[in-house]
Amino acid sequence: DHLWPGLVFSCLPPSHFSLYFIPPNQSPIDIDMSGKVSGKSKSGKAAGASSDSKAQSRSSKAGLQFPVGRIHRLLKKGNYAQRVGAGAPVYLAAVLEYLAAEILELAGNAARDNKKHRIVPRHLQLAIRNDEELGKLLGSVVISQGGVVPHIDPSLLPTAIKKGKGAASQEM
Repeated sequence: DHLWPGLVFSCLPPSHFSLYFIPPNQSPIDIDMSGKVSGKSKSGKAAGASSDSKAQSRSSKAGLQFPVGRIHRLLKKGNYAQRVGAGAPVYLAAVLEYLAAEILELAGNAARDNKKHRIVPRHLQLAIRNDEELGKLLGSVVISQGGVVPHIDPSLLPTAIKKGKGAASQEM
């Protein structure tokens, strides 16, 4: 029996006058006397909020696990330069994450080769020293409790005895 179907007037509490317009198949939208729109849209989000209002970290935007915000803060606090660009911490976080993943993959392989389930400093040492590029990058780094990489000079190894036609027999 309304003049306008879907339009509802409310004055509860008395200090708050509101007009509700309920479009078909949607939840009510509150039009306050101040002109502000509130309420919920069909998708369940607030009417005044955008569809992407959920806060998202810079790490998740870049698809990284390493903290872009923390690296940015440390770059600014470290006085490496007067200003730090927005892309610099993202790039640095990506490089650090790649290096960590590479080292951990090789160390995991070394642990598996030694039939262990836990990566220890020895496995890190073996992984880094047996990889040519990582060995060059981290050549001057000392890994505590890492031990040494086993190496026997080929000249010290016993040579195989060659049996030929003219070889003398030791049998009597």
